[in-house]
Amino acid sequence: MALILFSFVVRVRDGLPLSASTDFQHSAELQQRKQQLRLLSKQLHRYPERGTLHGEELHIYFLSSGGVGYMAVCSCELPVALAFCFLQDVRWEFSTRYPDATVAIATRPYPFLEFDSSIQKLKQHYNKSGCPSMGVTLAEVTDELRSSPPHTITLDDLQSSNGAANGHAEQAAATGPSQRLEPVSAPGILSLVLNIMCAALNLIRGVHLMEYTLQDDYDGIWNVVAFLVAFLCCVCQCQLYLFHCCYRRLKASVLLCIVVICNLFLFGLRNQWQLSFHVGVAILSTALTVTRRLQDRTNDCGV
Repeated sequence: MALILFSFVVRVRDGLPLSASTDFQHSAELQQRKQQLRLLSKQLHRYPERGTLHGEELHIYFLSSGGVGYMAVCSCELPVALAFCFLQDVRWEFSTRYPDATVAIATRPYPFLEFDSSIQKLKQHYNKSGCPSMGVTLAEVTDELRSSPPHTITLDDLQSSNGAANGHAEQAAATGPSQRLEPVSAPGILSLVLNIMCAALNLIRGVHLMEYTLQDDYDGIWNVVAFLVAFLCCVCQCQLYLFHCCYRRLKASVLLCIVVICNLFLFGLRNQWQLSFHVGVAILSTALTVTRRLQDRTNDCGV
């Protein structure tokens, strides 16, 4: 098994990915460490120059210098000093090829992806020989770590600092703005089409009735309101099904109740089949909304 599995270069001030090593391994723990590495990359400005985050079989090491963070996922069998030797060599290679000004003006992720070739060479050298390749000696790094040990980060520290940085330290995972729902299903597409149809019918009937209401001294104004409110509810049901938000089930239930009340109020302007159609579509949309689950996130920093 390789001792150095993955390397990542980011801009410290905002966590913008600058380059990364190509990923050829897909173990469950590696994917987990890379998710943690991505969170940590956005918080490097909060931590000292050197740090570690320990896992079961894989550890994360990082080194910040000159506004750039150099990170790696390594086997627990790799000595700490050797891991930081690797990061020092990556730092030396990167800083000689890319000036600070070039890094500062980068706007898109992975603008220096070609640096992967240099990372791969360093990884192969360390994984085969187990010794530094250039610019640094193991004895020097060992002495530096002895005089100034790297900061140790726990998973609790990482999660709490990430939450605080985004202004929701106590926010539950299920209500996070980055949560995604499962892919839209075939019944979901059908309900969206039917909801759009109902919204269009409500809007057309409401606008048409409004013209007569304005001519008849506002008689039937509440029917116009019922049509327009039903139109808005249909639009909101589509939005609620497509996008995750807080209290989805409660909002879906409230929208269903409003649609039913509006259609009952319109009894007489619509026959029983029309009412059944509109209410049935609302019930279908509500059922699909409350049963659509959050998607498991498998964010990956690999390229």
